[in-house]
Amino acid sequence: MPSNEKKYNGNLFDQLTILDDLQEVAEKEKAVETLKLISKKRKQIERKLYQRPLLINDNTDN
Repeated sequence: MPSNEKKYNGNLFDQLTILDDLQEVAEKEKAVETLKLISKKRKQIERKLYQRPLLINDNTDN
């Protein structure tokens, strides 16, 4: 696992780039099932990438 958030986000962006390349080929080949899987994986990666950060010093429960 990457040592910090910047590297982790960089890895996620790299994964999105790979999906973009795969999607381009799948669209040319009209590979419907492959396009569905690419869409699913893109949503999973974006969910990780755009999640709200944890609140470390949240003192509202005191």
